Amino acid sequence: MRALPPPPLLWLWLCLAAAGAAAEPLKSVELHKKEGTAQWSCRDKKNCKVVFSQQDLRKRLTPLQYHVTQEKGTESAFEGEYTHHKAHGIYKCVVCGTPLFKSETKFDSNSGWPSFYDVISPDAIMFTDDFSYGMHRIETGCSQCGAHLGHIFDDGPRPTGKRYCINSASLSFKPVDKNSAGEGSGSTSPAQTDKTEL
Repeated sequence: MRALPPPPLLWLWLCLAAAGAAAEPLKSVELHKKEGTAQWSCRDKKNCKVVFSQQDLRKRLTPLQYHVTQEKGTESAFEGEYTHHKAHGIYKCVVCGTPLFKSETKFDSNSGWPSFYDVISPDAIMFTDDFSYGMHRIETGCSQCGAHLGHIFDDGPRPTGKRYCINSASLSFKPVDKNSAGEGSGSTSPAQTDKTEL
């Protein structure tokens, strides 16, 4: 028995998606070079600055946090803990505690996931090409431990025009301490000093 070819519109969509994906990697690599952002360096965990055993991660993280950060999973839209979160503070990597985003850069994108228009520092996040689901996207990950965070898109607000679409399950949150408001805005962070390499 012969398999039937896909319907013409689906076939056209697949061809266009494949052609677009073939052209996009060069554009994204150039984008990373131009903006001074780094390509993924520790996804295989060999070059990570902070490494945890899988056993330790399964103990410390919820099943959803593990799935998202270690298996490149995605939480359901509009169900994440930080999707509608409005408190002031710092969003950190749930795996290693690296500060990633300030609450001042969070905005409502109506995408179903927490969205930020800028990172706390240019070297906090790593980028890699993601061709899953027949499309090209740029995956974001923690530069310290390699945890999957989400993706970045070019449809964010000014001043960056970027939308970091991040899974709540990949984040933890530290509220602003009212007693030390204004402190901690420097480049050093308590989270940086209490990291443990395993």
